[in-house]
Amino acid sequence: SIDATPLVLDAVYVGSSDGNLYSFNTITGKTNWTFQAEDKILGAANFVSEPLRILVGSYDSKMYCLDAATGTSLWSFATGNYINGAPAVAAGKIVFGGCDGHLHVLDTTGKSLADIDAGAYIPGSPAIADNRAYVGHFGNEVLCVDLGTDTIVWRAKEKNAPFFSSPAVTTNRVLIGARDKQLHCYNRVTGQTCWTFTAQGDVDSAPVVCGDKVAFGSDDGRLYLVRVVTGKLVWSYEIGKPLNASPAIANGLVVIAGDDGTVYAFGAKEGR
Repeated sequence: SIDATPLVLDAVYVGSSDGNLYSFNTITGKTNWTFQAEDKILGAANFVSEPLRILVGSYDSKMYCLDAATGTSLWSFATGNYINGAPAVAAGKIVFGGCDGHLHVLDTTGKSLADIDAGAYIPGSPAIADNRAYVGHFGNEVLCVDLGTDTIVWRAKEKNAPFFSSPAVTTNRVLIGARDKQLHCYNRVTGQTCWTFTAQGDVDSAPVVCGDKVAFGSDDGRLYLVRVVTGKLVWSYEIGKPLNASPAIANGLVVIAGDDGTVYAFGAKEGR
């Protein structure tokens, strides 16, 4: 099975539960190369440039850096447990969490710059903005970490809200879904709750912000679009099967894949 979100650059890079990372041609689908990790790859790949290198984590507890042209492993970094999410990259730093309960910060050569104890395992992917990393973990908390001082700036603690989702970050908000059936919105500076939106199922889907709205799916089988500022519902659509994947937004469309094996695209009504 393929749980990972594909990375599209000069080629498409995607991992699989068979333990392989595949590179294939975006036009023909022809395989360029295959890299075999020692366990499944469920998180998305990311990249660093000049030269182009692909970063991906695996359930073998390692973060890999691969040559984009050949798939050759350039280095690997071993952690204490599974890596389920994708690495974030900014300002020469690679940031990722794992089931060892730590947020790891590496440079582009694979050298460890910081190892921050989050307090519980991190299944999702972090987001980086202005040299701060934001991530949720399974201990019902969202963290803001200063990557300059390697310290936790704030913790937002919830009751019975394990965070499997990855956050979206705006100029002043952090939005993330949780397994308490809610989308949580926090002040980016202070970590104070701005609002919560209650769905009818858990929210593992990572929210995607577009303008003044945010889109996300839920285990209740619905795709939601709500206001970023207020958390008020704009519209929802009931598909009927869980939506654990994250939506993509482009060219006026919201696109999401459902657990019913169908890809859905939503756009403006005709005549509008």
